[in-house]
Amino acid sequence: MTDLSSIISSINTSSTTTSSSQTLSADMNTFLTLLTTQLQYQDPLDPMDTAEYTNQLVQYSNVEQAIQTNKKLDNLLSMSIYNLGVQATGYVGKTVQVLGDMMPLDGGVAKSTYTLSKNVQECTILVKDADGKVVYTQSGEKAAGAHDFVWDGKNSAGEQMPDGVYQIVVNTSVAQGEAAASVTTTVFGRVTGVASDSNGIYIGLGDAVTATLDYVLTARDENYWNQLIDSVKGGDSVEEDTSDKTEDQAAQLV
Repeated sequence: MTDLSSIISSINTSSTTTSSSQTLSADMNTFLTLLTTQLQYQDPLDPMDTAEYTNQLVQYSNVEQAIQTNKKLDNLLSMSIYNLGVQATGYVGKTVQVLGDMMPLDGGVAKSTYTLSKNVQECTILVKDADGKVVYTQSGEKAAGAHDFVWDGKNSAGEQMPDGVYQIVVNTSVAQGEAAASVTTTVFGRVTGVASDSNGIYIGLGDAVTATLDYVLTARDENYWNQLIDSVKGGDSVEEDTSDKTEDQAAQLV
């Protein structure tokens, strides 16, 4: 992940707008030169139509104003991205919950939630590595609503997997003739950095997962992930503070 310098650089005026402005200025000077030359050498008995040239001057003026407006809008947009980037740096070190299915294994622990739109007969949770290979499976909850999934990073053979990005896949089945249940997943991760490009602001989760800022649902304090690791690896309890509001947000998305 890159630092805030990538965000600060985005406040520069776009080259496209600058190039368009320079082109218009050159064309305008050429047009005015041609116009004055034609006026100088026009036939007094057959003067040219000044209304047409006046109309062209007005059109050039409108285009120039539009480009200036676009330039100011570009500046406002860049400043907005910059301000969002500054705000996003406040997430660094904290644990956030984001919409998605790509979860970071960080410190040998990963956490996710899955929300079922209805009761199901069977529910199976799969964890896949970056190559799409299933490394772990377990049975999931069958009742409608939001459920937690915490993975200790060990594959089905009990071997510890390396930290990185893994995908959670929740497969469900319902009675024959019923409509399939929809599943919404969220993932948790410790924010390690902030970056930006023309599409928006991104936060880094662990060492391998990125998410856009608008996908962030909740944020925990800096100690949350260490407490989660202690809970999974050391047997201590960690208080689950997923609010009803978060569950309602996830339920509305299914």
